[in-house]
Amino acid sequence: MARKIRKPAYVHHKPTGQGRIRIGGKDIYLGEYGTPDSRARYEAHIAQWLAQNCNPDAVHFTIDELALLYMGHAREYYQKDGEPTSELNNVQIALRPLLEVCGTIPVSRFRATDLIRVRNAMIASECVRTSINRQIGRIKLMFRWGHEQGRVSEVVLSSIDIAGLKAGRSKAIESDPVNPVSDAAVDAIQSFVSRQVWAMIELQRLTGMRAGEVCSMRGCDLNTAGTIWEYKPRRHKTEHHGRARIVMLGPLAQKIIREFLKADTQAFLFSPADARLEFDARRKAERKTPMKPSQAERQPLGKPTKAPGGRYTVTSYGQAIRKGCEVAFGMPAELRNVSTKLPAERRKALRVQAHAWRRAHCWHSHQLRHTAATNIRREFGLETSRITLGHATIAMAELYAEPDMQKSREAMLRLG
Repeated sequence: MARKIRKPAYVHHKPTGQGRIRIGGKDIYLGEYGTPDSRARYEAHIAQWLAQNCNPDAVHFTIDELALLYMGHAREYYQKDGEPTSELNNVQIALRPLLEVCGTIPVSRFRATDLIRVRNAMIASECVRTSINRQIGRIKLMFRWGHEQGRVSEVVLSSIDIAGLKAGRSKAIESDPVNPVSDAAVDAIQSFVSRQVWAMIELQRLTGMRAGEVCSMRGCDLNTAGTIWEYKPRRHKTEHHGRARIVMLGPLAQKIIREFLKADTQAFLFSPADARLEFDARRKAERKTPMKPSQAERQPLGKPTKAPGGRYTVTSYGQAIRKGCEVAFGMPAELRNVSTKLPAERRKALRVQAHAWRRAHCWHSHQLRHTAATNIRREFGLETSRITLGHATIAMAELYAEPDMQKSREAMLRLG
């Protein structure tokens, strides 16, 4: 029987306070012990070590080790402009229950029954059915990658080819459909968001852009030559399928954008840093009492731990909308900010109530896209709505490119 090769451990080097790994008799220091950067360096070294030392047919090559190798691949693969895409985080979320349930199982012994146990754990944690199917798909993709690398056998790969959960045929929770949001609900939060966030909301409501597209809008991405402006996002959701994306901007959208055009065409139009400057200037202008000389001369104590960025992300944009809804629709203070000083059971109960309140009262940016789709479809039909929102397949885009673009121009001339 072959001797098991032990995986190098992540240890604390007390004299320096760093994380350390020993490979081939050589100590490698990884930075401050316990930090995410230090852990990431450890995983990178382990992935390289596994690639050199582990036989995939050996009984000790586990799911944990396969996942480490795959995450090394995913960090390189799921990138745009040198930054990780949201899919990398989705992969990490998908692998978490797999590793909790089956992390120590040898890859050579993994079968459909094991994958079903992982899926049942997802159901027990109250994940919705469609999300479970997507996460299982990501796990299968990891095994398919492992097979291509010669680390997963054909037997294992064929065994885990299980069907997805069907609607109403399992114990998994069904997700609520994404519905359009009413104009009244959108208008209600205008006073409680920044000028930048409100402009983004308006643009989404008019054009049906994705949240990521409106967040990444720059002057250099706009063609302002014609009556209808064209916005070509530098990066978009479906570009890896070879699909082009053009957003038509009508007179109303143009009026909104003009207020945010900058001399630097590479700069993002909508910036949290700009919103913060405007907020501070407004507070200063609305000040009731004169500022004392000592206050005027006071210098900041140091660099803030988290300064506003140069652009909104999909997450920060969504948070701004959610906070606007919480204030506009009167979320109770004890639910908005659950005190950490409360007993654990009370905190948990309040967070459950807060989640239920937000589901009932808050809307999100994707609903604006549905609102635009509904309006365009009502006025111009399903085909124009599909093209305007960028839903065409590659084959359909080639077939309908010019006629569809003209329909989109006509729609935005009237609606946007």
